[in-house]
Amino acid sequence: MLPLESPRPSPFILALPKAELHLHLEGTIDPATLLELRKKHGKVSTLAEVEQLYQYKDFAGFLMAFKAVTEDLQTPADYELVIYGLMQKLKAENVLHAEVYVSVGVNLWRKQDFAAIFEGLERGRERGERDFGVSLLWIFDAVRQFGAEKAKDVVELAIRYKGRGVVGFGIGGDEAKAGPELFREVYAYAADNGLRLTAHAGESAGPDSVWGALNLHAERIGHGLTASHDAELVEELSRRQIPVEICITSNLRTGVCSAIAEHPVRRYFDQGIMVTLNSDDPAMFGTTLAGEYQQAQDVFGFTDEHLRELARNSFEASFLPTEKKLRFLNLFDSVAARS
Repeated sequence: MLPLESPRPSPFILALPKAELHLHLEGTIDPATLLELRKKHGKVSTLAEVEQLYQYKDFAGFLMAFKAVTEDLQTPADYELVIYGLMQKLKAENVLHAEVYVSVGVNLWRKQDFAAIFEGLERGRERGERDFGVSLLWIFDAVRQFGAEKAKDVVELAIRYKGRGVVGFGIGGDEAKAGPELFREVYAYAADNGLRLTAHAGESAGPDSVWGALNLHAERIGHGLTASHDAELVEELSRRQIPVEICITSNLRTGVCSAIAEHPVRRYFDQGIMVTLNSDDPAMFGTTLAGEYQQAQDVFGFTDEHLRELARNSFEASFLPTEKKLRFLNLFDSVAARS
């Protein structure tokens, strides 16, 4: 499946202050950057060969493509290059704050020197913050099919670096191969050590996966697509105002949602769920955050006022410290009042 062109966002959407809460660092690497990384490491490739990696037919194929892209992230300088480039793109879309997943579980599986990698990430983040004024926090991501013990290793690293921009912990990967109940102790340990909690759930598995994430005390749900199959769950998400990180284009490109008309984003919004829009793996899906907003308007009839609400949700649902969150919300309200 080839990434398609994202809708061209309107001036209103581009000017709208936004935060992104579901964004995988590795999935922001576009083919040109991947080719640059390969040349740097002495791997002979053409752009056409690299672009072939971004073609897949289903969710399992996407996971394999994602794994292939990460193979060319090898040195701290690679990570610095990628995060700095990402922050430049965020600035162009008026994304003021992002919470970025790093696949630490993959780093450990590859036996990479994570301490050195983290220094590269931080150099990129600090340069990006200085040059573009973008706020960024890290969420350390474990691969659920690697099991609970490996996930706890990721939590230990998140705790170690908590004072340096690491704010949370989550699990991603193949829901069918490792249900949330396996990670109860890991999540409790993370919470006891002051980490914020999120979980991919209801993307490629049914609503039970979302219920399981709530039982882990996840504070946000990544995707939550299949929650729509369970009216009681939708009511629970709405009542508790659990933010759901919606990724429309991602769900279509991975095939977990068969047609855009079937996507529940508008129903969720109308049912009172706290929806946020996100790009997930924008380079691999041919989208941008602003493009997701435009798609929400074009396909699902979200008005400008609705989009303001979604954008405000993105700051409200963030894991920012209270004082900084309030500053962003006040800034958002002042800008939104003029637009």
